This record gives sequence, structure tokens and C-alpha cells, in this order.
Amino acid sequence: MMAWGLLLLGGLAEIGFTTCLRFVDGFRNVPWTLGFLVAVALSMTLLHLAARTIPMGTAYAVWTSIGALGTVAIGMIWFGEAVTPLRIALVLGVVLCIAGLKLTSGG
Repeated sequence: MMAWGLLLLGGLAEIGFTTCLRFVDGFRNVPWTLGFLVAVALSMTLLHLAARTIPMGTAYAVWTSIGALGTVAIGMIWFGEAVTPLRIALVLGVVLCIAGLKLTSGG
């Protein structure tokens, strides 16, 4: 169960680095660039640690999905990206896929 917690934290850090990426301005904005680099390092480290227990294919799929879902949510909530029934349904589909991977991983 600890590996899944690490994977969740790694996915959240991925949301952090994708959010920072919006503001790095070609890596000229130093504070956002530093935030990006710290978040990438943390996210990758946590993925690595989680993948010691969780099969790598499953860990990577879940990690990227958490990051993608969070990035979509941040875009909708804070950056005015479209919120449509179809986008919500697709996001829920990804959530169901993550749950399915967890349930069938045996980890």
C-alpha cells in the first residue's frame, strides 16, 4: 500500500511540474523553472520508488494518468479551459482505468 501512496504523490508532483511548465517562459523565469525542476525530480523519484513494488507498466500508466487528470482539472479550474460533458465523461473514463489497473495489479 505504501508504494501506491508514493505513486499518488509522484502523480501530484507531475501536476506540479506541468503547471510550472506553463510559466517557465523558455526557462527564463527562474522561480518557475526551479519549481519545475524540483517537481520533475520529486515526481520521477517517487515513480522509481513505487515501481520497485508495482509493475512498471502499471505504475507508469497510473502515474501519467494522475498527472494528466490533475493537469486537465487545473486547466479547467484555474485557466479557463472548456468544461463540457464529454470532457468530464472522458476524465471519468481515465479514473475508471486507473482503478482497474490498481485492482488488477496484484500489488
